[in-house]
Formats: sequence, C-alpha cells, structure tokens
Amino acid sequence: MDTSARLLASLSRPETASSATAPLSKLATAASIAAGIQFGWALQLSLLTPYVQQLGIPHTFSSFIWLCGPVSGMIVQPIVGYNSDRCRSRWGRRRPFIAAGAVLVMVATVLIGFSADLGYFMGDEIEGEVKMRRPRAIVVFVLGFWVLDVANNMLQAPCRALLADLAGKNQSKTRSANGFYSFFMAVGNILGFAAGAFPNLHSLFPFTLTQACNAYCADLKSAFLLSNLLLLTLTTLSLTSISETAVPEERNGHHNSHHDDEEEEREAFLGEIIRALRDLPRPMWVLLLVTSLNWLAWFPFLLFDTDWMGREVYWGSLNGNESDLEKYNAGVRVGSLGLMVNSVVLGATALVVEPMARRFRATRLWGLVNFVLAFCLGFSVVVTKLAEFYGGATAGVAVLAVALFALMGVPLAVTYSIPFALASIFSRNSRAGQGLAMGVLNLAVVVPQVIANYLLVILLEKNKNA
Repeated sequence: MDTSARLLASLSRPETASSATAPLSKLATAASIAAGIQFGWALQLSLLTPYVQQLGIPHTFSSFIWLCGPVSGMIVQPIVGYNSDRCRSRWGRRRPFIAAGAVLVMVATVLIGFSADLGYFMGDEIEGEVKMRRPRAIVVFVLGFWVLDVANNMLQAPCRALLADLAGKNQSKTRSANGFYSFFMAVGNILGFAAGAFPNLHSLFPFTLTQACNAYCADLKSAFLLSNLLLLTLTTLSLTSISETAVPEERNGHHNSHHDDEEEEREAFLGEIIRALRDLPRPMWVLLLVTSLNWLAWFPFLLFDTDWMGREVYWGSLNGNESDLEKYNAGVRVGSLGLMVNSVVLGATALVVEPMARRFRATRLWGLVNFVLAFCLGFSVVVTKLAEFYGGATAGVAVLAVALFALMGVPLAVTYSIPFALASIFSRNSRAGQGLAMGVLNLAVVVPQVIANYLLVILLEKNKNA
C-alpha cells in the first residue's frame, strides 16, 4: 500500500464503500446547502463585528466572542463526524445531523437578530440613536452566537462527508463535488455580502425597525430572516431529493458481532483522535500543517475586513461623532461590496478548480495560490498607508481596496476545495470514515483561529494603551 493510501487509516474504523457514484446533478444538489450556510456566515463576517460594538461590547472583547467558532469547531465537528460515520438511522447517516444543524442555525440567527429587542424587553436601557451598553442584549447575543457556531459546525462535517459518500471512489467526482461546494459557498457569500451592503434592507420587513433596534440593527435582522428562508429551502430540497445508502454491518472484510459493536462504541472518542494524530504519516502532517498556516493568514482578514475598511481605510469610528459614524458605516458597506465581488471571483474560480487541478496537480495549484494570498495580505498594508496619506478613502483608494478583495477570491476558492478533496481522497483510499476525517482536518482550521484571535487581542490592547 502506498503512502497516500495509509494517510488517514487511523482516523476511524473503516467502512465498506460503494463503487457506485452519484451523477453530477445530485452532487450539485447536495452541495447547494452550502449557499444557505454561507449566507449566514457572510452576514457574520460583514456585520456582526460592528453590531457587537453597537451593543456596547468593547472592540477588544469582540475578538474573544469570535473564539466561539474555533472552540466549538474543535469539539463539535470531530464528534459529529465520528457519530455520523456510525449513524444507523433510517433517514441515513448524514441527513439527521444536517437537518438538526439547519434548525439550530435558524434558532441562533433569530436570537442574534432580535437580541437588542429581547434585551430591551428584559430591562435594558437605551439612550437616543446611539445605544449605551446593554448587558441583557449582550447575553442573548453571545448565547445566539455560540449556538450559531455549534450549528454551523454540525452542518459542515456531515455535508462534506455526504458529498464524499455520493462521489464514491471517483477522485475526479470528489474534486468536482468539493468544487460545487466551493461554488455554492460563493453564491451564499454573494447573497450575504449583498444583503450587508444594501441600505434600508429592513424596508422588506418593516416590523424589524423598533425602538431598541435602529436601522443598522434592523437591516441585520432582515438579512438573517432572508438567510433562514434560503437555508430552509435548500436543506429541504437537498435532503428530500437525495437518498443515502445504508451502512453495511460488515467491516474490514469480516462480520462484527453485537458484542464487538458494543465494545467499539465504548472506545474513547478522544483516544481515537489522539492515536490518529500520533500515527499520521508525513504527507498528511504536511496537509494539516499547510492548512493551519493557510488559515492563520486568512482569519484576521476574514474576521475584521469590514471593520478594517471602516476604521483604517475610511477613517471612521463607532465611538466618535455623527460624521465619524457615517464614515465607519460607509466603509463597512464598501467592505461588504468588496466581499461580494470577492465571492463572484470565488464562484468563477471554483468552477475551474477541477480542470486546473488536473493540469497543474492539486498540491502544486494550492501552493501557487498561497503566494497570491501572501501578496494580497501584504498589499493591504499599502492600501492602509495610502488612506493614511490622503487622510481617508479617496475614490482611488476605495477601488484598490475592492480590487484587493476581488483578487483574494482566487486563493479562497482553492482553499475551500482542494484541502477537503485531498483529505477525502486519502480517507477513502485508507477506508477511513469520511465524517471523522473532515473533523480532524477541521482541527487544522480552528486551531489557527484561536491563535489569530489571541494575537489580535494582544495587538488591540497594545494599540489601545499606546
């Protein structure tokens, strides 16, 4: 057996894979759930950092709130992936987890969107158009944010694993399936960032504008309601039009007794992951290492890109006068527009990732686009310095910033597809569980997010004391 075939052998008990593969139309239908998931995620990235500061949460503390995602990802994705590999539900292995995650996402976004109203109902005070700190609203928001991140992690591993199941042993279809997933993530991003950039979105839902919730808050609330509608529609369509093959009881070429199954279920889940990490061969460690470095570069930009536009490019502030607030909001809207353009490029690139991977080799393609990412991150410093030189965002500086967002769509499309396709292929070759494989790969995504948040907190504290 070659090295690639052994890469994920220790991740879980192997499963008998079917050689049959689903048609591309079914793969696209299954991947479409990503559009609903990513709509809400795009709203998180573009609108929630400014929103938490409107509730009165300090800018530095907002970095701690974003730790919800990586912390829940380290715990939830491996557990959900592990259990979805072994699920014997008559509804299938992946679909019960996907349905439960979708319901939790919708509950969480309602909590987040209506946190200001719920806080006011429970006794928070408000003062004019600019809101003072509202502790009850903050509690509701943080609760909703944690639930949202747990739900998103419940969705992602089973969705990726479902695509791998449907693709079977066909490596080309596996890459195509992950390309479809990346494409629909781009579609969700476009819708989410467009909603974030669209002023007066609350006119679609007039009831969202309340005494406790100003126009910005009402726009966010309306955007989440649209997100829930899309997620409900796509999840229902995908789960009702796709059937899963029941998992056979036979494993490793022999029949397991009931006693053996019980013993297997009693095995320590954490112990399996520790053994998996300990026994991983060098090529898989390289995959995890590059993924970690990749996301260590991505997260600071993804979490604070619109805030960067509002503060550093447009020279606005949430804590200044009315003029400063207008500048900040203008920067957030242009940043959302940039993210929407980024998603258009991401979607277009996602459609050609598979033929590009065949031409240049997947690993080489991934390496090349990481150089593009490094250039873009360096160029963000140039944009900041130009804005500083001109005393704010001129038309030329704004165009450069949006162009920067657009170019970053190319490496992001590859980041969303190639590593997951490689892990899926390695897992299948070694007959490992797809769900747990996605969960372990996710550890290489979330650990850098914890590190990035910690470094950002230190940097923000240092700037505040300077």
